Amino acid sequence: MRIVFMGTPDFSVPALDALVEAGHEVACVYTQPPRPAGRGQKDRPSPVHDRAKALGIEVRHPERLKAPEEQAAFAALGADVAVVVAYGLILPQAVLDAPARGCLNIHASLLPRWRGAAPIHRAVMAGDAETGVAIMAMEAGLDTGAILLERRTPIGPEETTGDLHDRLAALGAEAVVEALARLDALTPVPQQADGVTYAAKIDKAEARVDWTRPADEVSAHIRGLSPFPGAWCEVAGERVKLLRARVAEGQGAPGEVLGGFTIACGSGAVEVTEVQRAGKRPMSAAEALRGMELPAGLG
Repeated sequence: MRIVFMGTPDFSVPALDALVEAGHEVACVYTQPPRPAGRGQKDRPSPVHDRAKALGIEVRHPERLKAPEEQAAFAALGADVAVVVAYGLILPQAVLDAPARGCLNIHASLLPRWRGAAPIHRAVMAGDAETGVAIMAMEAGLDTGAILLERRTPIGPEETTGDLHDRLAALGAEAVVEALARLDALTPVPQQADGVTYAAKIDKAEARVDWTRPADEVSAHIRGLSPFPGAWCEVAGERVKLLRARVAEGQGAPGEVLGGFTIACGSGAVEVTEVQRAGKRPMSAAEALRGMELPAGLG
């Protein structure tokens, strides 16, 4: 098929590669404009932009798609299908209607659970046992379109958002290639009206660990915010990111250090297994403890 690909972050790159490898003609790639990044705050192209250039595919990065001339330029590509993966812009109806066979979205959850901006983070933070990817026929609503195909995967008890992100990116790439190959045979299934949840964008203000919560919730919170933005606590006045954790044996006052990097919670305890101190690389908790002494309690 002749495809327009629309995506921006690392999560989108495997899908672009898979479409090319499957023999589809990617006529153009749409992505977010270069943004200031790094110490010098120089404009940096998105991961999808870089990958498309390496593949020799035309890249467009409009600030928005509302202008009639932008919509006309999109329609002029004559696409059979648009494949959308974490693009970052809402598609106007004129863009949704332009491809002959519509726009397909790879969404990183089992819709209608976790519609919205941060489905991977929210699934881990909520302690979900399972998630997956959905191939959705796009419409004007926020992740409300009918489901063409889905793939499920368990969430491990020690898995982080970073771990799950990489697995779902690969799963989504496989699923969209399958969906395109079977497009004539797939029956769109409307999303259920019940079970809808929204994955709000992650706010850094929610990253501080609350040791008064039960251990399973604290573990899920730490893993769900890893690697970014990183859950954190104070250790003798220093803000330390906690990147990996698991539920452990033990009881005590919330925040009490029970030995090693095992911390009492509102009920039960959590063993922190990976941390990152300010200005340093991520390291195992055991390595961190060789250069950092924990007080009796953590804030």
